[in-house]
Amino acid sequence: MRYQISGKQIDIGEALQTHVQSELADMLGKYAGRPTDATVVFSRDAHEYVCEATVHLSTGLTAQAKAHETEIYASFDSCLEKMDKQLRRYKRRLKDHHKERAQPVELSGGSAYILASNSETESEDSEPETLQPMIVAEMETKIPSLSVGEAVMQMELAGAPVLVFRNEGNKGINVVYRRDDGNVGWIDPASGN
Repeated sequence: MRYQISGKQIDIGEALQTHVQSELADMLGKYAGRPTDATVVFSRDAHEYVCEATVHLSTGLTAQAKAHETEIYASFDSCLEKMDKQLRRYKRRLKDHHKERAQPVELSGGSAYILASNSETESEDSEPETLQPMIVAEMETKIPSLSVGEAVMQMELAGAPVLVFRNEGNKGINVVYRRDDGNVGWIDPASGN
């Protein structure tokens, strides 16, 4: 497993890096048979330390957690506890999907764009000069091939409001999203024909 442990505008020592690697390996050993890589980033927010951790699993799922504490080790421990709780909650489902899946999740490439909001480009009274949005940033992204159940689980593990994925059943691009009423919505354009 690859570890990327870094600090944003703070220096982290060897002892913290060793602590992070050993604790993360112990926790992941209980749940995710084959994690592929982990990224842990420490930063400061006023008087608190912030720890953000992301772990990519061989099943294609991504677990993310974030914690704030006054001590840097405590921030990591809180973050690890949150991730542990997430993975414990999904342990049975992760094992079930892992048994069905012989190969790792297939990822296809795509482009992700960040568009400027209207408030940045114009006032409320003015008319837009063009209907084309202003692109602020362009990035590469990966679109996983998942079942609908795996997509919902991935969205919940990542804490994301929406997930775009390729449906393994019909090979079409689908979307799952968190609705305002707390339920999960699923958009499947292929079945609407």
